[in-house]
Amino acid sequence: MTENEAEAEAWPEPPLAGTEAAAILGALERQRATLAWKCSGLDASGLRATLGTSTITLGGLLKHLAHVEDGHFARLWLGSPAGAPWDTVDWDSTPDWDHSSAAGDTPEQLRALWQESVARSRAIVDKALSTGGLDQLGAYTARSGERPNLRRILLDLVEEYARHAGHADLIRESVDGLTGEDPPR
Repeated sequence: MTENEAEAEAWPEPPLAGTEAAAILGALERQRATLAWKCSGLDASGLRATLGTSTITLGGLLKHLAHVEDGHFARLWLGSPAGAPWDTVDWDSTPDWDHSSAAGDTPEQLRALWQESVARSRAIVDKALSTGGLDQLGAYTARSGERPNLRRILLDLVEEYARHAGHADLIRESVDGLTGEDPPR
Protein backbone atom coordinates (compact mmCIF):
# COMPACT_ATOMS: atom_id res chain seq x y z
CA MET A 1 0.00 0.00 0.00
CA THR A 2 1.38 3.40 -0.94
CA GLU A 3 1.51 6.39 1.42
CA ASN A 4 -1.35 8.05 -0.51
CA GLU A 5 -3.47 4.87 -0.37
CA ALA A 6 -2.98 4.59 3.39
CA GLU A 7 -3.96 8.25 3.87
CA ALA A 8 -7.04 7.85 1.65
CA GLU A 9 -8.32 4.95 3.77
CA ALA A 10 -8.16 7.05 6.92
CA TRP A 11 -9.32 10.32 5.33
CA PRO A 12 -11.23 12.22 8.01
CA GLU A 13 -14.72 13.45 7.33
CA PRO A 14 -16.44 15.81 9.75
CA PRO A 15 -19.76 14.36 10.92
CA LEU A 16 -22.82 15.53 9.04
CA ALA A 17 -24.83 15.67 12.26
CA GLY A 18 -22.62 15.48 15.33
CA THR A 19 -21.81 17.48 18.40
CA GLU A 20 -20.22 20.88 18.11
CA ALA A 21 -16.92 19.47 19.34
CA ALA A 22 -17.04 16.62 16.80
CA ALA A 23 -17.76 19.08 13.97
CA ILE A 24 -14.91 21.42 14.94
CA LEU A 25 -12.45 18.57 15.49
CA GLY A 26 -13.57 16.93 12.24
CA ALA A 27 -12.91 20.15 10.32
CA LEU A 28 -9.48 20.50 11.94
CA GLU A 29 -8.56 16.86 11.20
CA ARG A 30 -9.61 17.30 7.56
CA GLN A 31 -7.33 20.35 7.24
CA ARG A 32 -4.47 18.48 8.93
CA ALA A 33 -4.97 15.56 6.53
CA THR A 34 -5.00 17.90 3.53
CA LEU A 35 -1.67 19.38 4.55
CA ALA A 36 -0.19 15.92 5.18
CA TRP A 37 -1.36 14.74 1.76
CA LYS A 38 -0.01 17.80 -0.05
CA CYS A 39 3.39 17.27 1.64
CA SER A 40 3.50 13.48 1.22
CA GLY A 41 5.88 11.60 -1.01
CA LEU A 42 8.16 14.53 -1.73
CA ASP A 43 11.90 14.64 -1.32
CA ALA A 44 13.82 17.60 0.11
CA SER A 45 13.75 19.41 -3.22
CA GLY A 46 9.97 19.12 -3.39
CA LEU A 47 9.57 20.37 0.17
CA ARG A 48 11.79 23.37 -0.63
CA ALA A 49 9.96 24.42 -3.80
CA THR A 50 8.50 27.91 -3.89
CA LEU A 51 5.95 29.54 -6.13
CA GLY A 52 6.59 32.86 -7.83
CA THR A 53 8.25 35.39 -5.57
CA SER A 54 6.95 33.76 -2.41
CA THR A 55 9.46 32.15 -0.06
CA ILE A 56 6.86 29.81 1.45
CA THR A 57 7.74 26.13 1.09
CA LEU A 58 5.88 22.95 1.98
CA GLY A 59 8.64 22.12 4.44
CA GLY A 60 8.32 25.58 5.94
CA LEU A 61 4.56 25.08 6.27
CA LEU A 62 5.08 21.79 8.11
CA LYS A 63 7.49 23.41 10.54
CA HIS A 64 5.34 26.53 10.97
CA LEU A 65 2.21 24.50 11.67
CA ALA A 66 4.14 22.34 14.16
CA HIS A 67 5.01 25.60 15.92
CA VAL A 68 1.40 26.79 15.75
CA GLU A 69 0.13 23.49 17.23
CA ASP A 70 2.63 23.58 20.09
CA GLY A 71 2.25 27.31 20.66
CA HIS A 72 -1.53 27.34 20.77
CA PHE A 73 -1.86 24.53 23.26
CA ALA A 74 1.19 25.28 25.38
CA ARG A 75 0.68 29.05 25.62
CA LEU A 76 -3.07 29.52 25.27
CA TRP A 77 -4.39 26.35 26.88
CA LEU A 78 -1.73 25.30 29.39
CA GLY A 79 -0.23 28.74 30.07
CA SER A 80 3.32 27.53 29.54
CA PRO A 81 5.99 28.26 26.95
CA ALA A 82 6.33 25.92 23.99
CA GLY A 83 9.16 23.42 24.38
CA ALA A 84 11.96 22.40 22.05
CA PRO A 85 12.86 23.46 19.46
CA TRP A 86 10.75 26.61 19.82
CA ASP A 87 12.15 27.64 23.20
CA THR A 88 15.69 28.17 21.84
CA VAL A 89 14.74 30.55 19.01
CA ASP A 90 15.33 34.29 19.15
CA TRP A 91 11.96 35.15 17.59
CA ASP A 92 12.64 38.90 17.74
CA SER A 93 15.64 38.65 15.41
CA THR A 94 14.29 35.77 13.29
CA PRO A 95 10.48 36.02 13.28
CA ASP A 96 10.22 33.61 10.32
CA TRP A 97 12.60 31.05 11.82
CA ASP A 98 10.09 28.22 11.51
CA HIS A 99 9.73 28.84 7.76
CA SER A 100 13.36 29.67 6.96
CA SER A 101 15.06 27.01 9.08
CA ALA A 102 13.06 24.21 7.44
CA ALA A 103 15.47 24.22 4.49
CA GLY A 104 18.11 22.72 6.79
CA ASP A 105 15.86 19.84 7.90
CA THR A 106 15.25 16.55 6.11
CA PRO A 107 11.76 15.65 4.94
CA GLU A 108 11.68 12.96 7.64
CA GLN A 109 12.59 15.48 10.36
CA LEU A 110 9.95 17.93 9.19
CA ARG A 111 7.19 15.34 8.97
CA ALA A 112 8.13 13.89 12.38
CA LEU A 113 8.23 17.34 14.02
CA TRP A 114 4.77 18.16 12.67
CA GLN A 115 3.29 14.73 13.48
CA GLU A 116 4.64 14.86 17.05
CA SER A 117 3.18 18.35 17.55
CA VAL A 118 -0.20 17.21 16.24
CA ALA A 119 -0.10 14.16 18.53
CA ARG A 120 0.58 16.41 21.55
CA SER A 121 -2.31 18.68 20.54
CA ARG A 122 -4.69 15.76 20.11
CA ALA A 123 -3.78 14.40 23.55
CA ILE A 124 -4.35 17.80 25.17
CA VAL A 125 -7.73 18.22 23.45
CA ASP A 126 -8.82 14.67 24.32
CA LYS A 127 -7.95 15.26 27.96
CA ALA A 128 -9.70 18.64 28.00
CA LEU A 129 -12.86 17.26 26.41
CA SER A 130 -12.92 14.35 28.85
CA THR A 131 -13.22 16.84 31.72
CA GLY A 132 -15.55 19.37 30.11
CA GLY A 133 -16.75 20.99 26.92
CA LEU A 134 -15.64 23.68 24.51
CA ASP A 135 -16.52 26.48 26.93
CA GLN A 136 -13.60 25.62 29.25
CA LEU A 137 -11.15 28.47 29.53
CA GLY A 138 -7.47 28.21 28.73
CA ALA A 139 -4.77 29.41 31.13
CA TYR A 140 -3.64 32.36 29.00
CA THR A 141 -5.00 35.77 29.99
CA ALA A 142 -5.09 38.55 27.39
CA ARG A 143 -4.40 42.20 28.25
CA SER A 144 -8.17 42.68 28.34
CA GLY A 145 -8.39 40.09 31.12
CA GLU A 146 -10.18 37.61 28.88
CA ARG A 147 -9.14 33.99 28.50
CA PRO A 148 -9.73 31.95 25.33
CA ASN A 149 -12.02 28.99 25.53
CA LEU A 150 -11.21 25.67 23.89
CA ARG A 151 -13.64 26.43 21.06
CA ARG A 152 -11.73 29.60 20.10
CA ILE A 153 -8.35 27.84 20.20
CA LEU A 154 -9.62 25.04 17.96
CA LEU A 155 -11.31 27.44 15.53
CA ASP A 156 -8.07 29.45 15.31
CA LEU A 157 -6.27 26.23 14.33
CA VAL A 158 -8.90 25.42 11.70
CA GLU A 159 -8.41 28.90 10.25
CA GLU A 160 -4.61 28.60 10.27
CA TYR A 161 -4.69 25.22 8.54
CA ALA A 162 -7.25 26.34 5.96
CA ARG A 163 -5.12 29.34 5.03
CA HIS A 164 -1.98 27.25 4.63
CA ALA A 165 -3.72 24.35 2.88
CA GLY A 166 -4.36 26.83 0.07
CA HIS A 167 -0.67 27.63 -0.09
CA ALA A 168 0.11 23.91 -0.08
CA ASP A 169 -2.30 23.32 -3.00
CA LEU A 170 -0.50 25.82 -5.19
CA ILE A 171 3.03 24.83 -4.23
CA ARG A 172 2.39 21.10 -4.62
CA GLU A 173 0.82 21.59 -8.05
CA SER A 174 3.93 23.51 -9.12
CA VAL A 175 6.19 20.65 -7.95
CA ASP A 176 4.60 17.65 -9.65
CA GLY A 177 1.12 18.58 -10.87
CA LEU A 178 -0.74 17.01 -7.94
CA THR A 179 -4.15 18.66 -7.60
CA GLY A 180 -7.40 18.01 -5.83
CA GLU A 181 -8.97 18.24 -2.44
CA ASP A 182 -8.77 14.60 -1.39
CA PRO A 183 -6.16 11.92 -1.96
CA PRO A 184 -7.10 9.25 -4.52
CA ARG A 185 -9.35 6.56 -3.04
